[in-house]
Amino acid sequence: MRFQSERQQLAEACRRVAAERLVVASAGNLSMRIEDVVLTTPRRVWLEQMQAEVCVAIDSTGAVIEGDRRPSSETPFHLAIYRAMPEVRAVVHTHSKYATVLSTLITELPPIHYSLAFFGGPLRVARYATFGSTDLAQAIVAALDGRQGALLRNHGAVTVAESLERALELSLVLEWLCSVYYYARQFGEPTLLTEGNLEAVLEHARALDQQPPNAV
Repeated sequence: MRFQSERQQLAEACRRVAAERLVVASAGNLSMRIEDVVLTTPRRVWLEQMQAEVCVAIDSTGAVIEGDRRPSSETPFHLAIYRAMPEVRAVVHTHSKYATVLSTLITELPPIHYSLAFFGGPLRVARYATFGSTDLAQAIVAALDGRQGALLRNHGAVTVAESLERALELSLVLEWLCSVYYYARQFGEPTLLTEGNLEAVLEHARALDQQPPNAV
């Protein structure tokens, strides 16, 4: 069986997602792309119990290459994301509480905190469509245009990144952002950041990354 280290990485990420309560029961799914192969979670597996050996390897059409389980029912949107966003190497889909609540109430997660700069800006809510459908895949790809995350109407959330570690990090941050906005709205109309504020955050982050390790 190929991709042993990647399988282990995916299984560990699944268990982390469950431990952080970003999913419930067998909901949610993760995948990662290695060259022209996609490793994904199988159907009806609780992520808290995920093991490396049950990961399913599929090709770009969704055909199973390795594994004796059926791939996630959400495989169509994972593959659609990989086709539309060549830079993406991992997708994390959750049914986290605050993201799901907000997906029923808003059309966009506004710039409540500067962390949204690292997603590409305010996050859109993809229109509702039946899970596993081509319609949902199209809606998610549209919502992710220029972004690394999106909410899914009456469904949950998705994050994408150049690595599984980063996609998982973004999923944790996204749920936190949703909780901040949810609670802020309980007390009134929250102050929001501007596009200029978000651009300044990215510029500052880039400047810090260019500093030598011993810089103060």
